[in-house]
Amino acid sequence: MKKVLIVGPLPYPVSGVSLANLIVKQLLENEKGFSVKEINTSYNKFEESLGKFSIKKSIHFVLINLKAFNVFGSDIVYITPGQTFFGVIKYTLFILIAFLTKKQLVIHIHGDYLHKEYQQLKGVKKLFFKFLLSKASKGIVLSESLIRNMSPFIPKENIYILKNFAEDFLMDNNIEKDYSSLKIVFLSNLMKEKGINDLLESLEMLEKNNIQYEARIAGNIDIVNKDSVNKKINSLVNAKYLGIVSGKEKLDLLHWSNVFVLPTYYSMEGQPISIIEAMASGNVIVTTKHAGIPDIVKNLQNGFFVEKRNPKSIYESFINIINNVDMESMANYNRSYFLENFTLESFKNKLIKILNE
Repeated sequence: MKKVLIVGPLPYPVSGVSLANLIVKQLLENEKGFSVKEINTSYNKFEESLGKFSIKKSIHFVLINLKAFNVFGSDIVYITPGQTFFGVIKYTLFILIAFLTKKQLVIHIHGDYLHKEYQQLKGVKKLFFKFLLSKASKGIVLSESLIRNMSPFIPKENIYILKNFAEDFLMDNNIEKDYSSLKIVFLSNLMKEKGINDLLESLEMLEKNNIQYEARIAGNIDIVNKDSVNKKINSLVNAKYLGIVSGKEKLDLLHWSNVFVLPTYYSMEGQPISIIEAMASGNVIVTTKHAGIPDIVKNLQNGFFVEKRNPKSIYESFINIINNVDMESMANYNRSYFLENFTLESFKNKLIKILNE
């Protein structure tokens, strides 16, 4: 029996990383040969300034580090750190104890910012950053283009690609979706860098030009962006904000929609699970060439790339979809693509293989 200690954020708040950690926990708990403990590092206040230093966050993580003694009773320590200097050093005790006690230390990076942070650091901070990350037995990234986030720290043969996933219940071929008009969904945290403001401005353009559409927006609103986002949504006739959705609510939302939009330029982005969920549920994808997204979205094949920070580019993609695209065919392609690459079974098998090697 291999004892696994998961150290990282778990819901709530909900994010791609916290959802992924929850799924890893559930999959290993149900797998013979593994027992699981978790240490939830989530900070209970959702805000866009992830990875930035604050006194309250520091106290929060000092208290979490008091639980580092759990490493002693584990065989595998699985950590999903942040991608900034503070996001990594807050796991110092866990990393050092795992290394000194010769545990298998697995560091799973869910983004494409770690290598940039390393390049920007200088002096002692850069040395300490590398010192900690080089203690990993194995590194995990989401796709080929993201290997660069662990390659400065450990040998390439110890870096594994583990594709993201969507929960299988999102795919239901018995659902008859309506592709006759634009049914737009935004399902992510409502942060400026996720492109929510740009999307809302593009919806204003649709309304101004009397183009038929419906839009539903779901996710946690960053407190800094809350007032402006609410004001823009309330000014739109055909858009609704649904709050945070999960389970059947999320299922119903993704089966209702036919176009999923995520015009992200989020600095910590990796490969959003929400895009894969949208594929599984038969949606056309509208997104940006950012982080690891081009590894899974191909322009004109299963979606469309729009320019970052450009509402007009999003608007023009909607017009193109209305006039020139067979949405149902593209959506069916995405369902097949999901089945071949991103099922939970595939994710579980690869994860277990990585842990057992």
